Amino acid sequence: MLHHVSIRTADIFRSIAFYERLEFVVHQRFQTGETLACWMESEQGGRIELIQMLEPKPAPEIWLDEHYTGYYHLSLLVPNVEESLKTLKNHEVPILLEPIEQQIGPERYRVAFVLDPDRLPIELIEKL
Repeated sequence: MLHHVSIRTADIFRSIAFYERLEFVVHQRFQTGETLACWMESEQGGRIELIQMLEPKPAPEIWLDEHYTGYYHLSLLVPNVEESLKTLKNHEVPILLEPIEQQIGPERYRVAFVLDPDRLPIELIEKL
């Protein structure tokens, strides 16, 4: 069972605000040495750990690199993709892929992709 996903961020407060827009709430704040960190949890069942980097470097543009291997995206189950996107667009979050419907096995989903504050691709997925 997956326990959590850890995300290194240049600005933990900006990242907290982003994930709060996707209905995550700060569950616990802590420090690892001089580094600020927190657990965020969603009612949908997900847990994210945010860790602020003291000397951040930009993340690679993995969305655009067709040869990249490794971490590709974080997928967040949301109650309504359209409503989540509307909230994010109001805060000028970059949209990588507008909502589309996808058949995955016997299930149908609505998915969209956005970039988080550190330009990591985030999939928003809604079960139809």
